[in-house]
Amino acid sequence: MQTLEAFKQTLSSLDPSRLQLLLVSGAVGAGCVWTFYLHRRRKVKAIPMGEGWWGSGVKPLSEDEKIYPFSVKTSDEEILDLYRRIDQTRFTDPLEDSRFHYGFNSTYLKKVVSYWRNQFDWEKQVKALNKYPHFKTKIEGLDVHFIHIRPAHLPDGQVARPLMMVHGWPGSFFEFYRILPMLTEAQDGLLFDVVCPSIPGYGFSEAPHKQGFNSLACARIFLKLMERLGYSKFYLQGGDWGSLITTNMAQMRPECVKGLHLNMFIMRRGGLGVLLSLIIGPYLPFLVGFTREDVRRLFPYMEKNVYDLLRETGYMHIQGTKPDTAGEGARPLHTGSTDKDGNTHVKKYTLDDLLTNVMLYWTTGSMVSSMRFYKENLNESMDKRVDGRAGVYVPTGLAAFPKELVHCPLPWARGKYKNILSYSYMPRGGHLRPSRSPGCSPTTSSSL
Repeated sequence: MQTLEAFKQTLSSLDPSRLQLLLVSGAVGAGCVWTFYLHRRRKVKAIPMGEGWWGSGVKPLSEDEKIYPFSVKTSDEEILDLYRRIDQTRFTDPLEDSRFHYGFNSTYLKKVVSYWRNQFDWEKQVKALNKYPHFKTKIEGLDVHFIHIRPAHLPDGQVARPLMMVHGWPGSFFEFYRILPMLTEAQDGLLFDVVCPSIPGYGFSEAPHKQGFNSLACARIFLKLMERLGYSKFYLQGGDWGSLITTNMAQMRPECVKGLHLNMFIMRRGGLGVLLSLIIGPYLPFLVGFTREDVRRLFPYMEKNVYDLLRETGYMHIQGTKPDTAGEGARPLHTGSTDKDGNTHVKKYTLDDLLTNVMLYWTTGSMVSSMRFYKENLNESMDKRVDGRAGVYVPTGLAAFPKELVHCPLPWARGKYKNILSYSYMPRGGHLRPSRSPGCSPTTSSSL
C-alpha cells in the first residue's frame, strides 16, 4: 500500500510533458517486447542438415560434382538369364478360395509369369524409359540417378517452376511417367522443371555402403542435388517413403521449399486431444473438427486403423528387421498389382507398367538394398528423432486417399504441418492401390 502511494506521489510530481514522454516510452517498450515475442513464435524453425558419407571406404578430400548423362540399357544375355530363371520357377498350389489372403495367389502368379516370359518386351520398355533424359551425379559418395525434364516450349513471360517428385517402395521414378506430360507439356496452366530422383539403393541410384542411411540422409542428398542443378527455391511432392523424405527436406531448408504436396501423411504423436477426438468423434464429430468423411474412414477405429494395418503390413515388419533375408526371395509384384481380395490393378496400370517397375529392381539387383531403407528408418522410434519432434512450416497441400494405411484427419495433420493450404478427400486409391487415373479429382476439398 505504501509502495502504491509513493508511486502516485512520484507521478503527480512530474510535469505533464515528462509524464507523457514516460507513458509513450513505456508503450513503445511494451510494443517492442510483444513484437519480438510474436516474431519468435512465427519464426520458422529448421532442423540441422548434418553431413554424411555413404560411399565405400574412407571419404576422399574432394568429390567429383559433375553431372553426367545416363541411359538405360539391356542386353541379350540379361534377357536370356531372366528367361532361364523364370523357366526354373516352381509354384505351390494355393488353398481353395483363399484369394490373396495368404499372400500372392500362385494361380494368378502363373498367368503373370507367363506374360512376363512370353509377351513382355523389355527392350521396348527400355526405349520408353529413355524417353526422358537421365543423369547421374556423385553426392556423399553415391552415384545418384535422376531424370530431369524441362518444358520444350514456354509461353512468353512464363517461367517453369522447379518441382522434385520422390517415389517410395516398391516404386521408382517410372511411376511418374504418365503425369510428366501434364506438368511439362500443358497448353495452358503452370509448367514445371521436373526432377525425379531414385532413392539411393533403389534402381539406378547406388546403394549406401554404410549403415544408418535413413530419410534424413536421403533428404540432405536430394537438397544437395537441387542446389547442384541451380535451384535455390522449388516445390516438392512425395508419397510413401517420398512423403517422409520431402517432409524432411522442408524441415531442413524451409526457406528453399515454396510448397510441399503429399499423398501420404501419418499422425505419429498422440496426446489428450487425439484421445478425446477418438472418444467424441464417432458421436459429435463437429466438436473435434471431424467431417462425416473422417468418421467414415476412421471408425470403427481398431478395425480400420489397427487390425487392417497388422493384416496388410507384414512386409513392413520383415523389411524393418531382416531386410537382407527377405529381399533374396521377395517379389514386389504382389503389393503393386493386387489388393487383399485379389482384385488386380491392371485396369489402372498395365502389366507392362508393373513389370517394367519390377525389372528396374531385378536388373539392378536393388531389391535387398531398397528393403534396407525400412530397417534404417524403423530401428528407432521416429517420434524421438529430430524430425519427429519438429513441425513443418512451409505451405502444404495434403491429398487423403481412402485406402491409405491409416487415415489422418485435418485436425491431426495440423499437429505436424503448421501451414496447410489445402486438404482433399480423394475418391479412390491409396497406399499401393492406384486411383482410376493420374488426374482424378477430389470429391471434397477444404482450402484453408
